Amino acid sequence: MIKKIFLALLGLVVVLVVAVAVNTLRKGSRQLDVPPLAVLPVDEQGAAQRLGEAVRLSTISSREDATLNADQFLQFHALLQQRFPKTHAALKRELVADLSLLYTWPGSKPELKPILLLAHQDVVPIAPGTEGDWAVPPFSGEVKDGFVWGRGSWDDKGNLMSQLEAVEMLVASGFQPERTVYLAYGADEEVSGLRGAAAMAALLKQRGVQLDFVIDEGLLILDGILPGLSQPAALIGVAEKGYMSVALSVSATPGHSSMPPKHGTSAIAMMSTALKQLEDKQLPAGIRGVGGEMFDTIAPEMSGFSRVALSNLWLFGPVVQKQLEGAASTNAMLRTTTALTIVNAGNKENVLPGRADATVNFRILPGDTQAGVLEHVTSELAQAVGEGKVAVTTLPGAKEASKVAPTDSGQYRLVNKTIREIFPGTLVAPGLMVAATDSVHYEELSDHVFKFSPVRANAEDLKRFHGTNERLSINNYAEAIRFYHRLLSEGAKAPAP
Repeated sequence: MIKKIFLALLGLVVVLVVAVAVNTLRKGSRQLDVPPLAVLPVDEQGAAQRLGEAVRLSTISSREDATLNADQFLQFHALLQQRFPKTHAALKRELVADLSLLYTWPGSKPELKPILLLAHQDVVPIAPGTEGDWAVPPFSGEVKDGFVWGRGSWDDKGNLMSQLEAVEMLVASGFQPERTVYLAYGADEEVSGLRGAAAMAALLKQRGVQLDFVIDEGLLILDGILPGLSQPAALIGVAEKGYMSVALSVSATPGHSSMPPKHGTSAIAMMSTALKQLEDKQLPAGIRGVGGEMFDTIAPEMSGFSRVALSNLWLFGPVVQKQLEGAASTNAMLRTTTALTIVNAGNKENVLPGRADATVNFRILPGDTQAGVLEHVTSELAQAVGEGKVAVTTLPGAKEASKVAPTDSGQYRLVNKTIREIFPGTLVAPGLMVAATDSVHYEELSDHVFKFSPVRANAEDLKRFHGTNERLSINNYAEAIRFYHRLLSEGAKAPAP
């Protein structure tokens, strides 16, 4: 009997191994390289100096004060006119909502849908007390050791200036787009884009514009970050998570700390229990949607067990998912995330407060909704502290997750091919943008909204984003110029018959 059981188990193992091998091979069609392009000559040092000039202008935006640093923005506009004269001669320039810029490059075939390139002028401030941690002053725009240093060199003046460098070169060469090309540069992306991008999108909508595709800042070319993948991976953001914050409030009878109430009934105790419940009982995760498509794409390129596991999620799915949930960056791709961000209660050490307040932020996965998140919150709070004990209010600024741009489209294939032409040997896959961009304001104008920055980044570089020692390599900046040059020269053509 034991021998029969052993043989049966052995047979099952063999079947599973064969099934895994077959499925791995079936998914193992590796991404083919595109024919190499002749390298476009770029004035790398001149372009780096121009980017450095842009970085020197401290275009820090404010949610409350639309006029903050207006002089810096206007100097930036003047700099663009001086450094890109051919662009400003060939393109129509409009000032929208005082500080945002909308350029129009008319196409020779106005019946074709236009394309839109986005970037933003504003930058985040320097964290107080960290100024001395920078290798160079943060608004010096210094070109040093092969990099352009300073706030905005990467986010997002690197994109904005490389787009204009590409347009300047195309205009100088006599290139005439067949599709109309729009460039839209908001002045308040870092504080929601409601004054800039939203206004420009509304203006285009009012004019009846429908766009072939939109490309904005977003995911990057990751090098050495994805375990089991030796080559760089360029992730094209095809969707963006939604955003919602809820305010929680608990009331209880105030009193003296020498006579505390029954265990778990004070305002702070009930709020603590409520927050722990939301932290422990988060919305479910899953390798599906955009995240699932990304892993399907990169699996054939991975080595060792990573390739086997990702190619056989029917068997290894729970193990892979648990591993992905263990890292903040990959966990955010699998679920609507819950973040406890603000807690307030009490003002004196010997007084039991009569109220406790908290704020919880959710980044909503495509497929989930604000209504679903709110239902989850109220249900979990009722289980934790009782029905109606916690008041729940949705704060202003909430938005649903974006639409998902299809990856089986000519528009996606254009961006994919352009990346592989300019960055040879790079794997390209769809990805999910977990932060916010201006591109969400243009969703009504196109089904093909992509979030991708042609920026190379390793684990150390990621710490510089909105952090200390932000910089962009001169070589990478030249690649970004070549990327936009190629994207425009191919994307602005009429489709092949």
